[in-house]
Amino acid sequence: MAANLEQLQAEVIKQGADLGLCFDGDADRCVAVDEQGRIVPCDIMTALLVPHFLEQQPGSAIVYDLRSTKAVKEEIEKHGGKALRGRVGHVFMKQLLADNNAIFGGELSGHFYFRKNFNADSGAIAMATFLTVLAHAGEPMSKLVEPLMRYVQSGEVNFENEEQDEALDSVMETFGDRGDIDELDGVTVDCFDTEGWWMNIRKSNTEPLLRLNIEAKTQELLDEVYAEVTPLLGTKVDH
Repeated sequence: MAANLEQLQAEVIKQGADLGLCFDGDADRCVAVDEQGRIVPCDIMTALLVPHFLEQQPGSAIVYDLRSTKAVKEEIEKHGGKALRGRVGHVFMKQLLADNNAIFGGELSGHFYFRKNFNADSGAIAMATFLTVLAHAGEPMSKLVEPLMRYVQSGEVNFENEEQDEALDSVMETFGDRGDIDELDGVTVDCFDTEGWWMNIRKSNTEPLLRLNIEAKTQELLDEVYAEVTPLLGTKVDH
């Protein structure tokens, strides 16, 4: 999908398009590119679609992947919805939608889930919804997502580690007295209200890897947390 995104970014610029959309091989994932040729993170797209769905069904639940920016939860609550934070993976997301009759869900990987689609993901429905929101907004995509990109994210960083449980225990011991900790999926340390950052570290299901995501209110703060936590996680790898 990465190679296709590069081609799409170039084509959006070349054609002067308002939006570019890229699918994976079976079209159950959808990623957007704005009119400037920049990839829009999928959690930002989830946040962008929140008002659209809550206008249809006020007070409904919306599900989001726990790696998502805090802006997703903030937008759901701002528009009167119920924010439901879920484990990573389509099985868990679909179940959370079904259990709570949620109207919509978004995952960082580009899977978007819809109650009207039997709680399943659909790249085609995501595409149609993106286009609807963009058409009604009357503004370029870059302007629509700009206020949602209010925090700084590390992206997912992988660390090779054969002793993953011990590493996660070290994280909890090191950061346990600084914020809220939960183990919904790996370990999440949330110091956002007190220190302005949060992070999630979880195991890969298929490789001896730990996956780190950090979000902070400033780049300086993110860099500080990154420097503090990475010695506990093992050897950084590029995949």
